[in-house]
Amino acid sequence: MNSEPNDTPSTNRMDFLECLRLIERLHRRILDIIKFRLEALGYGDINSVQALLLHNIGDREMTAGELRTRGYYLGSNVSYNLKKMVGNGYIIQERSEHDLRSVRIRLSPKGATIHSLIAEQFDQHLELINAEQLIQEGELSSLRSQLRKLETFWDQQACYY
Repeated sequence: MNSEPNDTPSTNRMDFLECLRLIERLHRRILDIIKFRLEALGYGDINSVQALLLHNIGDREMTAGELRTRGYYLGSNVSYNLKKMVGNGYIIQERSEHDLRSVRIRLSPKGATIHSLIAEQFDQHLELINAEQLIQEGELSSLRSQLRKLETFWDQQACYY
């Protein structure tokens, strides 16, 4: 019989690659769900990436650079999307009083509405996940912890390039 134990390097590699594919697919899927919700509510001037960005900003005030360093988005994506959202009234952008080279951003009331919509959607998803016992108690916390470890590992690897 030529079957390999489940903990062989070949199996670990397959599991690792499948996890990478799942992470990517899950991100795309949540963007699709956000897009469908925005379209259903008549928001045609904002896309799902921008809505998720608004959700991540929340009630904080920050710079575009801080959005990048916090790992929310790549530099070019942040600049493009911020410009569009400022133009469409979702983001308020102001020069810092202390450093005129720095531009601070925060959500406008229109942006806060989108933030609330996304937060409500996430809360509804969590309620359904709990009601259907899709993920058992403690598993979500364990998953978060494992993903954080992977993020830390990749952050360290990025320093080498």
